[in-house]
Formats: sequence, C-alpha cells, structure tokens
Amino acid sequence: MQIRLASELQPDSIVDGEGIRTVIWTQGCSHNCPGCHNPGTHDFNGGFLVSVDDIKKELSLLEAQSGITFSGGDPLFQVEACTEIAKYAQSIGLNVWCYTGFTYEDLLKTDKNKEFLKYVDVLVDGKFILSERSLNLDFRGSRNQRIIDVQKSLEKGETVLVSKYVGERTVNVNVPRYEHVYI
Repeated sequence: MQIRLASELQPDSIVDGEGIRTVIWTQGCSHNCPGCHNPGTHDFNGGFLVSVDDIKKELSLLEAQSGITFSGGDPLFQVEACTEIAKYAQSIGLNVWCYTGFTYEDLLKTDKNKEFLKYVDVLVDGKFILSERSLNLDFRGSRNQRIIDVQKSLEKGETVLVSKYVGERTVNVNVPRYEHVYI
C-alpha cells in the first residue's frame, strides 16, 4: 500500500499536537478553506508516493518522540493508509493525533473512518474558518475547531473534548518587550 505525502516526515514538532511529535504531511484536500496555511497540500496529484511499509520503518527508528500527527492536506482522503500507519504507531508506543476538515460526527458515518478512529488518540476536527481565526488557541487555527479525545468519545458514544484545550488562552499585554542588547 502507498500513501501520497506532501513532504518527508517531520520529526521534533512542538506545534502539531502535545509533546514532541513527528508529522506526516499527507497530500490532497478538497476542503479549500480560505486562509489555509497549507494550500500546497491540496492538489491530489502533488507531492509524492511512498510505501506505507517505508513509513513504518522510519517510525521504528524515531527517538525521543511522544507521538505522530497526521496533517496535510486532509489525511482522511487516504484513510486506509493512515489507518495502517496509526495502528503501527500505537503498537510501538506512539500516540496519534490527526487534523481533519471533516467533523468527528461525519467521520462516524463510514466504516473506514470508524476503523481509523480506533487508532487515534486526539482528533482536531472541522474546517479552518478565517472569520473564526485566533492566535490564542492551542493546536488549532479557528474557534470552530475542536480537540477531541477520540477514545473517550468512542467509549461514551458522545463527543468528549480534551478539557485543557477548551477555550482560548489569555494574553498578558503587560509582558515587557526585550530590546536587542549588543555587547
């Protein structure tokens, strides 16, 4: 099986989910959200194909990573390959985050997506909406997007948000600015 990627795996990310993560940038997305920060990942014929087995080998060699993050593009357009990778990642002790423009509730409508969700710890769902954009959100770009604890949601049969990421951070405007000091 192959997966179409937008770039090589990106280890050591601290902005694509909690902890130190390796990001798998999938290629292909039809959401076309205005203001998307990854428009180069939209073309379904862009990027390059790589074997899922090669991705697994790369994951097995990772050091000091708490998990992987699927981003893109939208990983759910390649759900079978992502399922295989997520299942493997969990088998070697990595947690799994996934960003998607689909909502969690919509994903539950198909068996392939439900199978994928069995191997996802946290889902950041919903399209990016430019008018809802905020720089005070953890791990998401617009207020409509949710950070979902997938395993608790599957267990309870209802959407369970990761409570520490609900709402926006407050910004202290009185933080002193530091000027450059030349010695």
